Amino acid sequence: MRSNSIWSVFVGGLIAGVCDITYAVVFSGLRGVPAVRILQSVASGLLGAKAFEGGAPTAVLGLILHFAIALLLAMIFYAACAVVPALIRRPLITGSCYGFSVFWVMNLIVLPLSAFPRKVTFAPVVVITGLIVHMFLVGVPIALATRRALRSSHQSA
Repeated sequence: MRSNSIWSVFVGGLIAGVCDITYAVVFSGLRGVPAVRILQSVASGLLGAKAFEGGAPTAVLGLILHFAIALLLAMIFYAACAVVPALIRRPLITGSCYGFSVFWVMNLIVLPLSAFPRKVTFAPVVVITGLIVHMFLVGVPIALATRRALRSSHQSA
C-alpha cells in the first residue's frame, strides 16, 4: 500500500468515525444521554460495566477505540477491494452495502461477544437511524476513499 493509499484510507476511516460518533452523541443527547456516557459505552466493550465508573479517562478510551474500529473497517474494505476490484466500480452501492453489513455485524456479533454489559436491543428508531448512518455516513465515505486510494495507486504504478 503506497503512502497516498494509506492516507486516503485513513481519511475515509476518519470521516466515517466522525460521522458515526457525531450521530451517536447527537441522537443520544436528544434522548438525554450525555456524550461521556456514549463514549464510556464504547469502552465498555473492552472494560465491561466498570467503564461507566471511570469518568473522563474511560470516555477518552472509548473515543480512541471508536476511531480504531473505524480505521479497521476502512482497512478491511480496502483489502477486500484490492482482492475484488469490482467493488470500487460503484462506491455508493458497495459502500452502503458495506455500512449495512457493518451495522449488523457490530450489533449481532461484536457487541454480544464483547464485555458490553447490556443486552443488545433493537428499538425501531435506533435501527433505522443506525442503518442510515452506517450505510451512507460510514460505508460510503470508506468506499469513496478506497476508490481514490486504489485509483491513485494504479495510476502511479
